[in-house]
Amino acid sequence: MKIRSLRNLTGSVISTMMFSCAIANAASITGIVTNKTSGKPSAGDTVVLVDVQAGMADAATATTDARGHYSLESPGGGAYLIRVNHQGATYFIAAPQGGGSGDISVYDVAAKVDGIGIDADMILPEAAGGMVRVQERYLVRNTSLPPKAQFSSNTFEFVIPTDAIFDGASATRPGGLPTNTRPVPLGQKGHYTINIPIQPDQGEKETLFEVQYHISYNGKYTFKPQPQLPADNLVVYLPKGMTLDGVKGATFQPAQEDPRVQTFVTKNVHPGQEVEVTVSGEGQMPREAQSNAMAQAPAPGMGSAEPGDTANRPGGGIGNPIDTPDPLTKYKWWILGSLTILLVAAAAFFLRKKGELATGVPTPAKDTEFKGMQFPAAEIPIVPRVKHAAPTTADNDSMLNIIKEELFSLERDKISGEISPAEYAETKAGLDAVLKRALKNL
Repeated sequence: MKIRSLRNLTGSVISTMMFSCAIANAASITGIVTNKTSGKPSAGDTVVLVDVQAGMADAATATTDARGHYSLESPGGGAYLIRVNHQGATYFIAAPQGGGSGDISVYDVAAKVDGIGIDADMILPEAAGGMVRVQERYLVRNTSLPPKAQFSSNTFEFVIPTDAIFDGASATRPGGLPTNTRPVPLGQKGHYTINIPIQPDQGEKETLFEVQYHISYNGKYTFKPQPQLPADNLVVYLPKGMTLDGVKGATFQPAQEDPRVQTFVTKNVHPGQEVEVTVSGEGQMPREAQSNAMAQAPAPGMGSAEPGDTANRPGGGIGNPIDTPDPLTKYKWWILGSLTILLVAAAAFFLRKKGELATGVPTPAKDTEFKGMQFPAAEIPIVPRVKHAAPTTADNDSMLNIIKEELFSLERDKISGEISPAEYAETKAGLDAVLKRALKNL
């Protein structure tokens, strides 16, 4: 009887402790959803707390009231996101740690919005080993008044060569971080649409779409760019070793932006205009130029960019040079790079908890921090590529939110079949371990 009583007592104590811990971890998240189109609170929007570690399952749901206010009860201290649906377009922010304010801005939506156009259609080829790998970047402005987001089943259309093999795409909101996205193929071969809301500009910051593809290469290739919106500038960047052999349908002028990279610009290209650009030779973009290329000055007529803002510069963040024709190489290095930056961030976090100087991942620029970041549901945040920059400190929330977004991205890759079950299990275990250790040390 004494043993049974002791067991009952022990069980009661453990249950009480677990209940107390659950209450301690549970937190109330409140915030206001603001409609930037009307300048008023957004009433009637659905707000959902998304559990990243549970396969993006809904953990709690609320509806904004007449003041745009919502309140969600977080069931614990795990990794969560907040999703808001406004007129069919969805927006996310990372849920604040330990409860707190989660304010979000949204825009009214229209299938076609006045004030949208392409500031620059940029083609960046690299050639080696019988293949030319291309990154094409579209800098898209939205100067609509009142501000609205363009969003439909054909939000932003683009065309790649019919003989190209599509590798991937990303989108960057004004002032946001690059996020993976999955284009939808349309009827014609090589014709796609990216259905990410094109939000209004934030000062000089516009929306950036980037697509990657590769093509078999015999030493010469003719590009036939087909922008689906009027483009103020069509820009071709070539590494040393590659040559602009000829053009048709437009006049390209050289523009000196980086002496290591050749730049050619033509202006005012309209949909349906037949333009051909022939390149030859082999070459790779300089590694140092991948984040700094064309940083000194934008192409004529493209507008200025803020210091350090490579996302809005033509050629900024070109990516890794071609080291092999294997089309899977970039994915392998992306996975390794992501794990590396997470482990470095975790190490820096633990050192900071001991009061030491962190020596890890660079702190994101103020306007690109994950905290408070918004991105539509179809976008999966990309962990920034590892840069050999001078180490700086970052706040604790940044590291936790990086892990949250990586888990979000991993679940998306699993559902879409982009990674194998073995890769998923291995990466998930590593991320879970880092996340649990980080939460333990809060």
